[in-house]
Amino acid sequence: MAKGKVARGDAAVAQGSALMRSVDFLSAVRVELGKVSWPTREQLVEATKKILLLSLALGVLIGLLDWVLQKILVDGIAAIAR
Repeated sequence: MAKGKVARGDAAVAQGSALMRSVDFLSAVRVELGKVSWPTREQLVEATKKILLLSLALGVLIGLLDWVLQKILVDGIAAIAR
């Protein structure tokens, strides 16, 4: 048989090995997650505040830029064309 092809009789064996590989993978994931240095609650709150503040500032900046460009390109060009 060609490499990568599974005969009908071998399908159960292939599924079993796929199940075992999945279980092994999830076990390894659990071990690696135990090695992660998770942030403290205070660090998480501070990072969240910074992200929200930055998002708000960028939203205001983009809104102002949109308004200025609209005044220049839409209203300004319309006034020149009259």
